[in-house]
Amino acid sequence: MQFRGPLFSGAAAVLFSGILAACTVVVDEGPGYRPPPPARPGPQFCTREYAPVCARQGPRLKTFPNSCEAGRSGYRIVSGGQCQSGGNWGPGPGPVPPQRACTREYAPVCATRRGAVRTFPNACEARSADWRIVDTNGPC
Repeated sequence: MQFRGPLFSGAAAVLFSGILAACTVVVDEGPGYRPPPPARPGPQFCTREYAPVCARQGPRLKTFPNSCEAGRSGYRIVSGGQCQSGGNWGPGPGPVPPQRACTREYAPVCATRRGAVRTFPNACEARSADWRIVDTNGPC
C-alpha cells in the first residue's frame, strides 16, 4: 500500500520531526531551590465559633479563634486559650489539657499559671485551660 499526497511526503515527515523535537521538555532536578511540597488538604471553610487556641509553627506562637483556623493555617495546637505573652512553652508542644464544655457566659475572672496572669471570660474557661483562679471579681 502506498500513500500519496503532501501529508505523507518525506518533507512532511522531516517537518513533523522538527516540530516534535522543538516540543521536548528537559527537567533538571540538580541542587538548588526546590519549591516546598504542596500543603496537605484541609478544611476549606471553618466555623465562626470562638474557642481560642494557642498554636505553634516552628518557633512562632499565635492565638487563633478556633482549632480549625489554626490547622488551616498550618499551625499545630499547643494549648486551649490564648497564647501567653512571651511564649515560654519550651522546645516543643506541651500537654493539651482535656477539653471541657463551658457555657458562653461572660463573668470575667483573673487566673494565674507559672507566674503569668491572664483574664478569662469565665471560671470554667480558666479551669479548662489549666489555670488557677485568683480573683472572681472581674478582669485582672
